[in-house]
Amino acid sequence: MTTALPESAAALVAKAAEPEFAAWRRNIVRLGGCTNPIHLVGAATVYDTATGAALLSYGSDVYGGRLLTACGNRRATVCPACSGLYRADTYHLVRAGLVGGKHVPETVSGHPRVFATLTAPGFGPVHTRRERDGRVRACRPRRVGEHCPHGTPAGCRDRHSASDPRLGEPLCPRCYDYAGAVLWHAFAGRLWHRFGLELRREVARLSYAKVAEYQRRGLVHFHAVIRLDGPDGPRSSLPGWADEPLLLDAVHVVAGRVRLVAPGVDIIGTRVLRFGAQVDVRPVASREQGGGRRPASAGAVAGYIAKYATKGAESAGAVDGRIRHARDMVMLPVRAHVLRMIGTCWWLGGLPEFAPLGLRRWAHMLGYGGHFSTKSRRYSTTLTALRQARADHRAEQQRASLGLTDHRTVTVGRWRYAGRGYSPEAALLAASVREGGGRHGA
Repeated sequence: MTTALPESAAALVAKAAEPEFAAWRRNIVRLGGCTNPIHLVGAATVYDTATGAALLSYGSDVYGGRLLTACGNRRATVCPACSGLYRADTYHLVRAGLVGGKHVPETVSGHPRVFATLTAPGFGPVHTRRERDGRVRACRPRRVGEHCPHGTPAGCRDRHSASDPRLGEPLCPRCYDYAGAVLWHAFAGRLWHRFGLELRREVARLSYAKVAEYQRRGLVHFHAVIRLDGPDGPRSSLPGWADEPLLLDAVHVVAGRVRLVAPGVDIIGTRVLRFGAQVDVRPVASREQGGGRRPASAGAVAGYIAKYATKGAESAGAVDGRIRHARDMVMLPVRAHVLRMIGTCWWLGGLPEFAPLGLRRWAHMLGYGGHFSTKSRRYSTTLTALRQARADHRAEQQRASLGLTDHRTVTVGRWRYAGRGYSPEAALLAASVREGGGRHGA
C-alpha cells in the first residue's frame, strides 16, 4: 500500500532533484532554524584592498533568487531560534560584568555586586498562589461576610493550583485601579532612571544590567545586577567605604524613596507612582567569598536575566502584535483582566493629557513601552560587539574556505528587502534544523 506524502514533503523531495538544491539548502540551514527569515535581493563583490581587484562576486540568484537572513527577533514566542541566540548573548554580557572577560577586567569579581528585584505596587487585591514550607495556603483569607464597596467578597479561601485561570485576576475588577496600573507601566522606565540617579547619590559610580519581567497580574518588575565601581569605572580602585553592606542598604532605601506624580490629575485624580514594597536584594557570590546569606552565583544570575530577556507581555496573557484599531480588541484572545488593561490604555491614550505617553501604541504591552533589557554604558560589553565578533568569525571562516586568507578584503554590495517567511518545503527543512538543535550547516 502506498502512502501519499504531505504536500510540503513532496515539494521538498522534488526540490532535492534540482541542480541548485545544495545552495538552496545551505541558504536555509545556516539560519539555524529561524522561523521568519527576511528575504534580500541583490549582489555583492569582494575586492582586494591593496590592488582593487575584484576577487569574488555573488548574488541572490545563487540562492534561488533570494538570499535569506535570520529575523533576529528576541522573543521566544516569535522565533525560538533567534531568541535562543539573543539569550546566549545576554548571558555572556551579564556574566562578563560579574566575573570579567569580553574586555572587562577580572577584578570586577571583587567589586560589591547585588542582584535586586524591584516590584510594582499593588493596584488592588488579585488571586494569587501562596506557598509556605511546600504547602499551598489560602489565597486571601478574610472574615466571612467581609465585602468590598461593590458587594464582592473581600477575600478568597481557595488554594489555587498553578494552572488556575483566576491567578492574577482582581477579586473585584471595579475596585482595581486600572488607570494607576497603566500609568505605572508608562512611567516604569522613568522610575528606574530616577532610582539610578538617587542610588548614585547614596554611593558612588554604579554599573548595572537589568531585565523587565511580566507578572501574572499584568505588571512588570525589574531584575537587575548592580555593581559598585571606582570613580573611573570597573578598572579603577574603590574607596575603602564602598562595600557590599552599603550597596545592599542603599538599594533598599532608594527603592522605597523614589516617587513620580502622573499627569491627568483633573481627570483621574492624583497618582503617585513608586516601586512596590517587596524589594529583594541579595549579594552576588565572587571567587573570594561564600557562605553567609547564600549569595547568588554569577552564572545563575546571568542565566536568570537572560531567560527573561526573551519574554514579553505574552507571558502575562497579552498579545504579540500592536493593536491598530479599537475594533481589534473585540476578538483578542486574552483574559478579562488583560483586556481591561488594554482598554484602559486605549481610553487614556485618546485623551490630550496623556498623548505624550503613546499609550495606544503600547496597548498590546499593557502600557509598558520601555526596553526589556538594558545596561549602563560601563557595565560590560554590548550585544552589538558580541554580534560583530560572531560575524567577523564567520567571515574569517568564509575567507578561509574561499582561499582568501592572504588578502585584505572589503565587500561592496547592494541589497533590498523582498519579503519574509518560508515556502512549505523550506519551512519543513527549517523545522528539522530546529529539532536538531539549531546547528548551522555548511
